[in-house]
Amino acid sequence: MDISRDIDSLSNFKRNTPKFIEQMKETKEPVILTINGKAEVVIQDAQAYQTLLDRLDYLETVQTIERGLQDVKDGKTISLGDFETMMRNKHGISG
Repeated sequence: MDISRDIDSLSNFKRNTPKFIEQMKETKEPVILTINGKAEVVIQDAQAYQTLLDRLDYLETVQTIERGLQDVKDGKTISLGDFETMMRNKHGISG
């Protein structure tokens, strides 16, 4: 992020929207908009936002896998057979 380029006023954004959209498409960086000198809004192009969501999804998946592996190391698991019996009993399923 380039502070001199990526932080601007909402008023300037309204006057020069096409310029900002082109900038975001070229740089793939968001723009922080200020109101009365205070940062209030972050905008970015749709592709960059989708990339951010994809990265977040990936990181959450990796963290979940790491927690699961740690549970196995810590012995916080049950066998599949025990789980099946527990679910059958809980939900009144015979079999």
